[in-house]
Amino acid sequence: MKAKKKYTEADLFFYIRKEKKLLVYITISGILYNVGMGAGPWFEGQLAQALADILQGNRTAMFMVRLAIVYAVVIFIVQLCRYWKRLYVRRFANDMNRDMKAVLYRSLLQQETSGHPDEGTGQLLTKAVADVDACVEGVRKFVTEIFDTGVAMAVYIVMLVDYDWRLALLSLLFPPLAYFLAAKLRTVVTRASAAAKESEGTLNGHTLDRLTNAVTYRVYGQETNQNARYEEALNDYEKKSAVANILSTSMEPLYYSVSMLSVIFILYFGAKNVMGTGWSPWNIASFTTFLACFTKLAKKSSTAAKLFNSVQKAQVSWVRIHPLMKPTQLPEPGIPTDSADLKVSHVTFHYPDGPVLLSDVSFTAHPGQIIGVTGAVASGKSTLGRLFLEESPYEGSITFDGVELRTLREDASKFVIGYMGHDPQLFSATIEENIRLGKEGPLDEVLSDVCMDEDLKTFQNGLQTRLGTGGVRLSGGQQSRVALARALFHDSPVLVLDDPLSAVDPKTEETVFRNLRNHCRGRIILLISHRLSLFPKMDQVLFVKDGRVEVSTHERLMEQEPQYRHLVEMQSKGGDLDA
Repeated sequence: MKAKKKYTEADLFFYIRKEKKLLVYITISGILYNVGMGAGPWFEGQLAQALADILQGNRTAMFMVRLAIVYAVVIFIVQLCRYWKRLYVRRFANDMNRDMKAVLYRSLLQQETSGHPDEGTGQLLTKAVADVDACVEGVRKFVTEIFDTGVAMAVYIVMLVDYDWRLALLSLLFPPLAYFLAAKLRTVVTRASAAAKESEGTLNGHTLDRLTNAVTYRVYGQETNQNARYEEALNDYEKKSAVANILSTSMEPLYYSVSMLSVIFILYFGAKNVMGTGWSPWNIASFTTFLACFTKLAKKSSTAAKLFNSVQKAQVSWVRIHPLMKPTQLPEPGIPTDSADLKVSHVTFHYPDGPVLLSDVSFTAHPGQIIGVTGAVASGKSTLGRLFLEESPYEGSITFDGVELRTLREDASKFVIGYMGHDPQLFSATIEENIRLGKEGPLDEVLSDVCMDEDLKTFQNGLQTRLGTGGVRLSGGQQSRVALARALFHDSPVLVLDDPLSAVDPKTEETVFRNLRNHCRGRIILLISHRLSLFPKMDQVLFVKDGRVEVSTHERLMEQEPQYRHLVEMQSKGGDLDA
Protein backbone atom coordinates (compact mmCIF):
# COMPACT_ATOMS: atom_id res chain seq x y z
CA MET A 1 0.00 0.00 0.00
CA LYS A 2 1.41 3.38 -0.98
CA ALA A 3 2.27 5.55 2.03
CA LYS A 4 0.38 8.81 2.32
CA LYS A 5 2.60 11.83 1.67
CA LYS A 6 3.26 13.89 4.76
CA TYR A 7 3.35 17.59 4.01
CA THR A 8 5.51 20.02 6.02
CA GLU A 9 6.00 23.78 6.13
CA ALA A 10 8.39 23.36 3.19
CA ASP A 11 5.42 22.38 0.96
CA LEU A 12 3.00 24.99 -0.38
CA PHE A 13 0.15 22.47 -0.15
CA PHE A 14 0.74 22.26 3.62
CA TYR A 15 -0.64 25.79 4.09
CA ILE A 16 -3.56 25.19 1.72
CA ARG A 17 -4.47 21.94 3.44
CA LYS A 18 -4.46 23.58 6.87
CA GLU A 19 -7.47 25.63 5.78
CA LYS A 20 -9.54 22.66 4.55
CA LYS A 21 -12.55 23.69 6.64
CA LEU A 22 -12.63 27.10 4.97
CA LEU A 23 -12.10 25.43 1.59
CA VAL A 24 -15.27 23.38 2.19
CA TYR A 25 -17.21 26.58 2.88
CA ILE A 26 -15.67 28.21 -0.21
CA THR A 27 -16.63 25.21 -2.35
CA ILE A 28 -20.25 25.14 -1.17
CA SER A 29 -20.84 28.89 -1.46
CA GLY A 30 -18.84 29.07 -4.72
CA ILE A 31 -20.87 26.32 -6.39
CA LEU A 32 -24.18 27.79 -5.20
CA TYR A 33 -23.21 31.24 -6.45
CA ASN A 34 -21.93 30.22 -9.85
CA VAL A 35 -24.70 27.68 -10.52
CA GLY A 36 -27.12 30.41 -9.52
CA MET A 37 -25.51 32.68 -12.11
CA GLY A 38 -27.17 30.50 -14.73
CA ALA A 39 -30.52 31.78 -13.48
CA GLY A 40 -29.73 35.23 -14.91
CA PRO A 41 -29.83 34.27 -18.60
CA TRP A 42 -32.88 32.04 -18.02
CA PHE A 43 -34.87 34.84 -16.38
CA GLU A 44 -33.74 37.30 -19.06
CA GLY A 45 -35.15 34.95 -21.70
CA GLN A 46 -38.41 34.50 -19.79
CA LEU A 47 -38.81 38.25 -19.36
CA ALA A 48 -38.24 38.79 -23.10
CA GLN A 49 -40.84 36.13 -23.88
CA ALA A 50 -43.28 37.65 -21.38
CA LEU A 51 -42.92 41.05 -23.05
CA ALA A 52 -43.58 39.51 -26.45
CA ASP A 53 -46.66 37.69 -25.07
CA ILE A 54 -47.98 40.92 -23.53
CA LEU A 55 -47.60 42.74 -26.85
CA GLN A 56 -49.53 39.90 -28.52
CA GLY A 57 -52.24 39.97 -25.85
CA ASN A 58 -51.40 36.52 -24.49
CA ARG A 59 -50.14 37.71 -21.06
CA THR A 60 -50.94 40.49 -18.61
CA ALA A 61 -48.47 43.00 -17.25
CA MET A 62 -48.93 41.56 -13.74
CA PHE A 63 -47.40 38.26 -14.91
CA MET A 64 -44.25 40.08 -15.95
CA VAL A 65 -44.17 41.98 -12.62
CA ARG A 66 -44.40 38.73 -10.65
CA LEU A 67 -41.67 37.19 -12.79
CA ALA A 68 -39.45 40.24 -12.21
CA ILE A 69 -39.98 39.98 -8.42
CA VAL A 70 -39.01 36.29 -8.43
CA TYR A 71 -35.97 37.19 -10.55
CA ALA A 72 -34.93 39.86 -8.04
CA VAL A 73 -35.30 37.44 -5.09
CA VAL A 74 -33.25 34.74 -6.84
CA ILE A 75 -30.49 37.19 -7.75
CA PHE A 76 -30.44 38.45 -4.14
CA ILE A 77 -29.88 34.89 -2.87
CA VAL A 78 -27.19 34.32 -5.50
CA GLN A 79 -25.38 37.52 -4.51
CA LEU A 80 -25.63 36.50 -0.85
CA CYS A 81 -23.79 33.28 -1.76
CA ARG A 82 -21.23 35.42 -3.54
CA TYR A 83 -20.73 37.49 -0.39
CA TRP A 84 -20.09 34.38 1.72
CA LYS A 85 -17.73 32.94 -0.88
CA ARG A 86 -15.67 36.15 -0.97
CA LEU A 87 -15.60 36.33 2.84
CA TYR A 88 -14.34 32.75 3.15
CA VAL A 89 -11.76 33.25 0.38
CA ARG A 90 -10.41 36.32 2.13
CA ARG A 91 -10.23 34.50 5.48
CA PHE A 92 -8.49 31.58 3.75
CA ALA A 93 -5.89 33.94 2.25
CA ASN A 94 -5.36 35.82 5.53
CA ASP A 95 -4.86 32.61 7.52
CA MET A 96 -2.48 31.21 4.91
CA ASN A 97 -0.52 34.46 4.86
CA ARG A 98 -0.25 34.42 8.67
CA ASP A 99 0.92 30.79 8.81
CA MET A 100 3.53 31.24 6.09
CA LYS A 101 4.94 34.39 7.68
CA ALA A 102 5.12 32.72 11.08
CA VAL A 103 7.29 29.94 9.63
CA LEU A 104 9.36 32.45 7.68
CA TYR A 105 9.97 34.63 10.74
CA ARG A 106 11.07 31.71 12.88
CA SER A 107 13.32 30.42 10.12
CA LEU A 108 15.14 33.72 9.63
CA LEU A 109 15.25 34.87 13.23
CA GLN A 110 18.64 33.28 13.90
CA GLN A 111 20.23 33.68 10.44
CA GLU A 112 22.40 36.70 11.14
CA THR A 113 25.52 34.83 9.96
CA SER A 114 24.14 31.63 8.49
CA GLY A 115 24.57 31.87 4.77
CA HIS A 116 23.57 35.39 3.70
CA PRO A 117 26.79 37.42 4.00
CA ASP A 118 25.81 39.98 1.38
CA GLU A 119 22.41 40.75 2.78
CA GLY A 120 21.23 41.49 6.30
CA THR A 121 18.49 39.37 7.80
CA GLY A 122 16.20 42.40 7.97
CA GLN A 123 16.58 43.11 4.25
CA LEU A 124 16.21 39.45 3.36
CA LEU A 125 13.09 39.14 5.48
CA THR A 126 11.53 42.26 3.98
CA LYS A 127 11.91 40.82 0.48
CA ALA A 128 10.71 37.39 1.59
CA VAL A 129 7.59 38.89 3.22
CA ALA A 130 6.74 40.57 -0.09
CA ASP A 131 7.10 37.21 -1.84
CA VAL A 132 4.81 35.58 0.72
CA ASP A 133 2.20 38.25 0.00
CA ALA A 134 2.55 37.68 -3.76
CA CYS A 135 2.39 33.90 -3.38
CA VAL A 136 -0.74 34.00 -1.21
CA GLU A 137 -2.38 36.52 -3.52
CA GLY A 138 -1.74 34.18 -6.46
CA VAL A 139 -3.32 31.27 -4.58
CA ARG A 140 -6.28 33.46 -3.57
CA LYS A 141 -6.92 34.51 -7.16
CA PHE A 142 -6.65 30.92 -8.32
CA VAL A 143 -9.18 29.73 -5.75
CA THR A 144 -11.48 32.60 -6.73
CA GLU A 145 -11.21 31.96 -10.47
CA ILE A 146 -11.76 28.21 -10.10
CA PHE A 147 -15.35 29.04 -9.21
CA ASP A 148 -15.94 32.42 -10.86
CA THR A 149 -14.50 31.18 -14.15
CA GLY A 150 -14.32 27.37 -14.12
CA VAL A 151 -17.66 26.51 -12.50
CA ALA A 152 -19.50 29.38 -14.18
CA MET A 153 -18.27 28.33 -17.62
CA ALA A 154 -19.34 24.73 -16.96
CA VAL A 155 -22.85 25.95 -16.03
CA TYR A 156 -23.14 28.03 -19.20
CA ILE A 157 -21.90 25.18 -21.41
CA VAL A 158 -24.47 22.78 -19.91
CA MET A 159 -27.24 25.30 -20.58
CA LEU A 160 -26.07 25.82 -24.19
CA VAL A 161 -26.00 22.07 -24.85
CA ASP A 162 -29.44 21.66 -23.29
CA TYR A 163 -30.98 24.23 -25.63
CA ASP A 164 -29.30 23.02 -28.84
CA TRP A 165 -26.26 20.75 -28.72
CA ARG A 166 -25.37 21.25 -32.39
CA LEU A 167 -25.38 25.02 -32.16
CA ALA A 168 -23.55 24.74 -28.84
CA LEU A 169 -20.69 22.84 -30.52
CA LEU A 170 -20.47 25.50 -33.24
CA SER A 171 -20.53 28.27 -30.64
CA LEU A 172 -17.68 26.69 -28.71
CA LEU A 173 -15.28 26.73 -31.67
CA PHE A 174 -13.76 30.14 -30.96
CA PRO A 175 -13.40 30.26 -27.12
CA PRO A 176 -10.65 27.56 -27.22
CA LEU A 177 -8.85 29.73 -29.75
CA ALA A 178 -8.88 32.50 -27.14
CA TYR A 179 -7.27 30.11 -24.61
CA PHE A 180 -4.62 29.14 -27.14
CA LEU A 181 -3.92 32.80 -27.87
CA ALA A 182 -3.70 33.54 -24.14
CA ALA A 183 -1.18 30.73 -23.64
CA LYS A 184 0.97 31.98 -26.53
CA LEU A 185 0.92 35.63 -25.51
CA ARG A 186 1.34 35.01 -21.79
CA THR A 187 5.11 34.63 -22.24
CA VAL A 188 5.26 37.98 -24.05
CA VAL A 189 3.28 39.71 -21.31
CA THR A 190 5.39 38.09 -18.58
CA ARG A 191 8.65 39.15 -20.24
CA ALA A 192 7.41 42.71 -20.63
CA SER A 193 6.34 42.86 -16.98
CA ALA A 194 9.67 41.39 -15.83
CA ALA A 195 11.58 43.91 -17.95
CA ALA A 196 9.55 46.76 -16.45
CA LYS A 197 10.23 45.48 -12.92
CA GLU A 198 13.95 45.18 -13.61
CA SER A 199 14.03 48.67 -15.07
CA GLU A 200 12.14 49.97 -12.04
CA GLY A 201 14.76 48.41 -9.76
CA THR A 202 17.55 50.08 -11.74
CA LEU A 203 15.77 53.43 -11.53
CA ASN A 204 15.30 53.05 -7.77
CA GLY A 205 19.01 52.30 -7.44
CA HIS A 206 19.93 55.45 -9.37
CA THR A 207 17.49 57.50 -7.27
CA LEU A 208 18.97 56.25 -4.00
CA ASP A 209 22.49 56.77 -5.33
CA ARG A 210 21.72 60.41 -6.21
CA LEU A 211 20.30 61.07 -2.76
CA THR A 212 23.07 59.29 -0.85
CA ASN A 213 26.08 60.57 -2.78
CA ALA A 214 24.82 63.97 -3.98
CA VAL A 215 27.49 65.94 -2.16
CA THR A 216 30.34 63.71 -3.38
CA TYR A 217 29.18 63.98 -7.01
CA ARG A 218 28.86 67.75 -6.72
CA VAL A 219 32.29 68.20 -5.10
CA TYR A 220 34.05 66.07 -7.73
CA GLY A 221 32.16 67.49 -10.69
CA GLN A 222 30.23 64.32 -11.50
CA GLU A 223 26.73 65.68 -10.88
CA THR A 224 26.00 66.22 -14.59
CA ASN A 225 27.10 62.70 -15.52
CA GLN A 226 25.01 61.18 -12.75
CA ASN A 227 21.96 63.22 -13.79
CA ALA A 228 22.39 61.94 -17.35
CA ARG A 229 22.51 58.34 -16.12
CA TYR A 230 19.40 58.93 -14.04
CA GLU A 231 17.51 60.38 -17.01
CA GLU A 232 18.57 57.41 -19.13
CA ALA A 233 17.26 54.99 -16.48
CA LEU A 234 14.03 57.01 -16.18
CA ASN A 235 13.42 56.95 -19.94
CA ASP A 236 14.08 53.21 -20.08
CA TYR A 237 11.62 52.62 -17.24
CA GLU A 238 8.93 54.79 -18.87
CA LYS A 239 9.19 52.89 -22.15
CA LYS A 240 9.21 49.42 -20.64
CA SER A 241 6.44 50.27 -18.18
CA ALA A 242 4.27 51.63 -21.00
CA VAL A 243 4.78 48.45 -23.07
CA ALA A 244 3.95 46.25 -20.07
CA ASN A 245 0.80 48.22 -19.26
CA ILE A 246 -0.42 48.22 -22.86
CA LEU A 247 0.07 44.47 -23.19
CA SER A 248 -1.54 43.64 -19.85
CA THR A 249 -4.60 45.84 -20.45
CA SER A 250 -5.17 44.99 -24.10
CA MET A 251 -5.07 41.19 -23.88
CA GLU A 252 -8.44 40.65 -22.21
CA PRO A 253 -10.43 42.68 -24.82
CA LEU A 254 -8.56 40.77 -27.54
CA TYR A 255 -9.49 37.39 -26.03
CA TYR A 256 -13.10 38.55 -25.65
CA SER A 257 -13.30 39.64 -29.28
CA VAL A 258 -11.98 36.27 -30.46
CA SER A 259 -14.44 34.38 -28.25
CA MET A 260 -17.37 36.50 -29.49
CA LEU A 261 -16.81 35.53 -33.14
CA SER A 262 -19.14 32.57 -32.56
CA VAL A 263 -22.08 34.97 -32.23
CA ILE A 264 -22.30 34.84 -36.02
CA PHE A 265 -23.43 31.19 -35.79
CA ILE A 266 -25.93 31.99 -33.05
CA LEU A 267 -27.57 34.82 -34.96
CA TYR A 268 -27.90 32.72 -38.13
CA PHE A 269 -28.85 29.28 -36.79
CA GLY A 270 -30.69 30.67 -33.75
CA ALA A 271 -32.92 32.71 -36.02
CA LYS A 272 -33.70 29.55 -38.03
CA ASN A 273 -34.63 27.77 -34.77
CA VAL A 274 -37.06 30.58 -33.90
CA MET A 275 -38.54 30.40 -37.42
CA GLY A 276 -39.04 26.65 -36.99
CA THR A 277 -36.60 25.65 -39.75
CA GLY A 278 -33.54 24.95 -37.57
CA TRP A 279 -32.29 22.07 -35.49
CA SER A 280 -34.45 22.82 -32.41
CA PRO A 281 -37.80 24.57 -32.05
CA TRP A 282 -37.19 27.80 -30.15
CA ASN A 283 -39.24 30.68 -28.91
CA ILE A 284 -37.94 34.15 -28.08
CA ALA A 285 -37.11 33.06 -24.52
CA SER A 286 -34.89 30.24 -25.80
CA PHE A 287 -33.05 32.48 -28.25
CA THR A 288 -32.50 35.23 -25.65
CA THR A 289 -31.31 32.76 -23.01
CA PHE A 290 -28.91 31.03 -25.42
CA LEU A 291 -27.44 34.33 -26.60
CA ALA A 292 -27.09 35.65 -23.03
CA CYS A 293 -25.41 32.41 -21.91
CA PHE A 294 -22.94 32.53 -24.75
CA THR A 295 -22.14 36.20 -24.13
CA LYS A 296 -21.37 35.47 -20.47
CA LEU A 297 -19.37 32.38 -21.49
CA ALA A 298 -17.30 34.47 -23.90
CA LYS A 299 -16.64 37.01 -21.17
CA LYS A 300 -15.49 34.25 -18.84
CA SER A 301 -13.30 32.85 -21.60
CA SER A 302 -11.48 36.15 -21.86
CA THR A 303 -10.66 36.02 -18.14
CA ALA A 304 -9.78 32.31 -18.07
CA ALA A 305 -6.11 33.24 -18.51
CA LYS A 306 -6.26 34.55 -14.95
CA LEU A 307 -6.31 30.95 -13.78
CA PHE A 308 -2.97 30.28 -15.46
CA ASN A 309 -1.50 33.65 -14.50
CA SER A 310 -2.45 33.18 -10.85
CA VAL A 311 -0.76 29.79 -10.70
CA GLN A 312 2.32 31.15 -12.44
CA LYS A 313 2.66 34.14 -10.09
CA ALA A 314 2.27 31.94 -7.02
CA GLN A 315 4.87 29.50 -8.35
CA VAL A 316 7.44 32.22 -9.08
CA SER A 317 7.10 33.69 -5.58
CA TRP A 318 7.14 30.26 -3.93
CA VAL A 319 10.35 29.28 -5.73
CA ARG A 320 12.06 32.35 -4.24
CA ILE A 321 10.94 31.78 -0.64
CA HIS A 322 10.93 27.96 -0.63
CA PRO A 323 14.57 27.64 0.58
CA LEU A 324 13.67 29.84 3.56
CA MET A 325 10.56 27.90 4.61
CA LYS A 326 12.23 25.41 6.91
CA PRO A 327 9.95 22.86 8.59
CA THR A 328 9.13 23.70 12.17
CA GLN A 329 9.45 20.46 14.06
CA LEU A 330 8.12 19.91 17.54
CA PRO A 331 10.54 18.57 20.13
CA GLU A 332 11.04 14.86 20.31
CA PRO A 333 9.03 13.13 23.06
CA GLY A 334 10.83 13.74 26.33
CA ILE A 335 12.64 16.88 25.17
CA PRO A 336 12.29 19.33 28.08
CA THR A 337 10.77 22.75 27.58
CA ASP A 338 10.26 23.61 31.26
CA SER A 339 12.76 24.89 33.79
CA ALA A 340 15.85 22.72 34.23
CA ASP A 341 19.62 23.01 34.62
CA LEU A 342 21.85 24.03 31.72
CA LYS A 343 25.25 22.31 31.76
CA VAL A 344 28.26 23.24 29.64
CA SER A 345 31.04 20.64 29.98
CA HIS A 346 34.56 20.95 28.53
CA VAL A 347 33.42 22.83 25.42
CA THR A 348 36.11 23.82 22.95
CA PHE A 349 35.42 25.73 19.73
CA HIS A 350 37.33 26.83 16.67
CA TYR A 351 36.40 27.56 13.07
CA PRO A 352 37.65 25.03 10.47
CA ASP A 353 41.40 25.41 10.00
CA GLY A 354 41.38 28.30 12.45
CA PRO A 355 42.86 28.84 15.92
CA VAL A 356 41.04 27.78 19.08
CA LEU A 357 38.69 30.58 20.17
CA LEU A 358 37.26 28.96 23.30
CA SER A 359 38.93 26.20 25.26
CA ASP A 360 37.58 23.81 27.90
CA VAL A 361 34.57 25.90 28.95
CA SER A 362 32.52 24.40 31.81
CA PHE A 363 29.75 25.84 33.98
CA THR A 364 26.26 25.01 35.28
CA ALA A 365 23.29 27.38 35.31
CA HIS A 366 20.13 26.85 37.38
CA PRO A 367 16.56 28.10 36.73
CA GLY A 368 16.09 31.69 37.87
CA GLN A 369 19.75 32.63 37.50
CA ILE A 370 21.02 35.59 35.50
CA ILE A 371 24.60 34.95 34.44
CA GLY A 372 26.78 37.77 33.16
CA VAL A 373 29.23 37.10 30.35
CA THR A 374 31.93 39.65 29.61
CA GLY A 375 35.47 40.10 28.40
CA ALA A 376 37.63 42.44 26.37
CA VAL A 377 36.90 43.30 22.74
CA ALA A 378 37.07 40.20 20.49
CA SER A 379 37.61 37.95 23.49
CA GLY A 380 34.98 35.48 22.29
CA LYS A 381 32.01 36.34 24.51
CA SER A 382 29.58 36.63 21.57
CA THR A 383 31.01 33.42 20.11
CA LEU A 384 30.21 31.68 23.38
CA GLY A 385 26.62 32.89 23.17
CA ARG A 386 26.22 31.63 19.61
CA LEU A 387 27.36 28.11 20.52
CA PHE A 388 23.91 27.51 22.00
CA LEU A 389 22.33 28.04 18.57
CA GLU A 390 24.02 24.92 17.19
CA GLU A 391 25.27 26.83 14.15
CA SER A 392 28.80 25.41 14.25
CA PRO A 393 30.23 22.14 15.59
CA TYR A 394 32.06 22.18 18.90
CA GLU A 395 33.84 19.70 21.13
CA GLY A 396 32.44 18.88 24.54
CA SER A 397 28.83 18.88 25.70
CA ILE A 398 25.95 21.33 26.19
CA THR A 399 22.93 19.76 27.88
CA PHE A 400 19.58 20.98 29.14
CA ASP A 401 17.98 18.74 31.77
CA GLY A 402 20.48 16.06 30.77
CA VAL A 403 19.61 16.18 27.04
CA GLU A 404 22.43 17.07 24.62
CA LEU A 405 21.30 20.02 22.48
CA ARG A 406 23.00 18.81 19.31
CA THR A 407 21.17 15.46 19.49
CA LEU A 408 17.84 17.23 19.05
CA ARG A 409 16.12 16.97 15.71
CA GLU A 410 16.96 19.84 13.34
CA ASP A 411 15.60 23.17 14.62
CA ALA A 412 14.15 21.59 17.77
CA SER A 413 16.62 23.48 19.98
CA LYS A 414 14.60 26.63 19.28
CA PHE A 415 12.11 25.35 21.84
CA VAL A 416 14.87 25.38 24.46
CA ILE A 417 17.08 28.33 23.49
CA GLY A 418 15.88 31.89 22.94
CA TYR A 419 18.36 34.32 21.44
CA MET A 420 18.82 38.04 20.90
CA GLY A 421 21.92 39.06 18.97
CA HIS A 422 23.73 42.39 19.23
CA ASP A 423 22.04 43.24 15.91
CA PRO A 424 18.31 43.64 16.77
CA GLN A 425 17.31 42.08 13.41
CA LEU A 426 14.09 44.05 12.92
CA PHE A 427 12.19 44.00 9.66
CA SER A 428 9.95 46.39 7.77
CA ALA A 429 6.64 45.64 9.48
CA THR A 430 4.83 46.82 12.61
CA ILE A 431 6.23 46.73 16.14
CA GLU A 432 3.61 44.13 17.02
CA GLU A 433 4.57 41.85 14.12
CA ASN A 434 8.27 42.17 15.01
CA ILE A 435 7.53 40.96 18.54
CA ARG A 436 4.92 38.29 17.85
CA LEU A 437 6.52 36.50 14.89
CA GLY A 438 3.20 34.68 14.46
CA LYS A 439 2.59 33.90 18.15
CA GLU A 440 -0.68 34.89 19.80
CA GLY A 441 -1.04 36.27 23.32
CA PRO A 442 -0.99 39.56 25.27
CA LEU A 443 2.05 41.81 24.89
CA ASP A 444 1.47 44.20 27.79
CA GLU A 445 3.82 42.47 30.24
CA VAL A 446 6.86 42.17 27.95
CA LEU A 447 6.41 45.75 26.73
CA SER A 448 6.38 46.92 30.32
CA ASP A 449 9.37 44.72 31.19
CA VAL A 450 11.52 46.39 28.50
CA CYS A 451 10.13 49.89 29.24
CA MET A 452 8.57 50.26 25.79
CA ASP A 453 5.04 50.91 27.06
CA GLU A 454 5.66 54.62 27.63
CA ASP A 455 7.48 55.01 24.29
CA LEU A 456 4.50 53.52 22.47
CA LYS A 457 2.24 56.25 23.83
CA THR A 458 4.30 58.80 21.90
CA PHE A 459 3.85 56.92 18.60
CA GLN A 460 0.79 57.92 16.59
CA ASN A 461 0.06 54.31 15.59
CA GLY A 462 1.29 52.63 18.76
CA LEU A 463 1.99 48.92 18.25
CA GLN A 464 0.99 49.29 14.60
CA THR A 465 3.89 51.66 13.89
CA ARG A 466 5.84 50.37 10.90
CA LEU A 467 9.57 50.29 11.52
CA GLY A 468 11.11 50.42 8.05
CA THR A 469 14.01 48.21 6.98
CA GLY A 470 16.15 47.26 9.96
CA GLY A 471 13.93 49.28 12.33
CA VAL A 472 15.27 52.54 10.94
CA ARG A 473 12.38 54.58 12.37
CA LEU A 474 13.35 53.75 15.96
CA SER A 475 16.28 54.92 18.03
CA GLY A 476 19.02 52.43 18.84
CA GLY A 477 17.69 51.91 22.36
CA GLN A 478 14.14 51.36 21.11
CA GLN A 479 15.36 48.86 18.52
CA SER A 480 17.15 46.87 21.23
CA ARG A 481 14.13 46.90 23.52
CA VAL A 482 11.75 45.72 20.79
CA ALA A 483 14.14 42.85 20.02
CA LEU A 484 14.38 42.07 23.76
CA ALA A 485 10.58 42.09 24.05
CA ARG A 486 10.49 39.54 21.23
CA ALA A 487 12.96 37.28 23.03
CA LEU A 488 10.97 37.51 26.28
CA PHE A 489 7.60 36.96 24.59
CA HIS A 490 8.62 33.57 23.21
CA ASP A 491 8.68 30.99 25.99
CA SER A 492 12.21 29.57 25.83
CA PRO A 493 13.54 28.33 29.18
CA VAL A 494 17.05 29.54 28.28
CA LEU A 495 17.63 33.08 27.01
CA VAL A 496 20.93 34.17 25.46
CA LEU A 497 20.97 37.98 25.28
CA ASP A 498 23.94 39.58 23.51
CA ASP A 499 24.37 43.20 24.63
CA PRO A 500 20.60 43.81 24.95
CA LEU A 501 20.95 47.08 26.89
CA SER A 502 24.03 48.70 25.37
CA ALA A 503 22.02 51.46 23.69
CA VAL A 504 19.82 52.47 26.65
CA ASP A 505 20.50 54.91 29.48
CA PRO A 506 21.64 53.60 32.89
CA LYS A 507 18.26 54.23 34.57
CA THR A 508 16.37 52.26 31.92
CA GLU A 509 19.04 49.54 32.05
CA GLU A 510 18.51 49.20 35.80
CA THR A 511 14.72 49.02 35.43
CA VAL A 512 14.83 46.41 32.66
CA PHE A 513 17.27 44.28 34.65
CA ARG A 514 14.99 44.43 37.71
CA ASN A 515 12.03 43.37 35.56
CA LEU A 516 14.03 40.47 34.16
CA ARG A 517 14.83 39.36 37.69
CA ASN A 518 11.18 39.60 38.80
CA HIS A 519 9.37 38.15 35.79
CA CYS A 520 11.80 35.51 34.51
CA ARG A 521 12.31 33.53 37.70
CA GLY A 522 11.92 30.16 35.98
CA ARG A 523 14.33 30.95 33.16
CA ILE A 524 18.07 30.87 32.77
CA ILE A 525 19.44 34.10 31.29
CA LEU A 526 22.93 34.47 29.85
CA LEU A 527 23.45 38.23 29.56
CA ILE A 528 26.47 39.07 27.40
CA SER A 529 27.64 42.65 27.90
CA HIS A 530 30.66 44.93 27.91
CA ARG A 531 28.84 47.27 30.33
CA LEU A 532 29.53 46.03 33.84
CA SER A 533 27.39 48.25 36.08
CA LEU A 534 24.89 45.42 36.60
CA PHE A 535 27.44 42.65 37.13
CA PRO A 536 27.48 42.95 40.95
CA LYS A 537 23.83 41.75 40.78
CA MET A 538 24.57 38.70 38.61
CA ASP A 539 24.28 35.22 40.10
CA GLN A 540 27.44 34.17 38.26
CA VAL A 541 29.95 35.90 36.03
CA LEU A 542 31.71 34.26 33.08
CA PHE A 543 34.86 36.22 32.28
CA VAL A 544 36.26 35.37 28.84
CA LYS A 545 40.00 35.88 28.57
CA ASP A 546 42.52 34.46 26.08
CA GLY A 547 40.09 31.76 24.90
CA ARG A 548 39.32 30.52 28.39
CA VAL A 549 36.29 31.22 30.58
CA GLU A 550 36.66 31.87 34.28
CA VAL A 551 33.45 31.09 36.19
CA SER A 552 33.06 33.01 39.44
CA THR A 553 31.17 35.83 41.13
CA HIS A 554 31.67 39.55 40.67
CA GLU A 555 33.21 39.90 44.13
CA ARG A 556 35.79 37.13 43.63
CA LEU A 557 36.74 38.37 40.19
CA MET A 558 37.31 41.85 41.62
CA GLU A 559 39.70 40.29 44.12
CA GLN A 560 41.44 37.71 41.93
CA GLU A 561 41.28 38.96 38.30
CA PRO A 562 43.19 42.22 37.64
CA GLN A 563 41.91 42.63 34.06
CA TYR A 564 38.28 42.31 35.16
CA ARG A 565 38.89 44.77 38.02
CA HIS A 566 40.54 47.18 35.57
CA LEU A 567 37.48 47.07 33.25
CA VAL A 568 35.10 47.74 36.12
CA GLU A 569 37.17 50.61 37.49
CA MET A 570 37.60 52.24 34.07
CA GLN A 571 33.86 52.18 33.48
CA SER A 572 33.06 53.52 36.94
CA LYS A 573 35.34 56.48 36.14
CA GLY A 574 33.70 57.01 32.74
CA GLY A 575 36.63 55.66 30.74
CA ASP A 576 36.70 53.41 27.68
CA LEU A 577 34.14 50.69 28.27
CA ASP A 578 36.31 48.09 26.61
CA ALA A 579 39.65 49.33 27.80
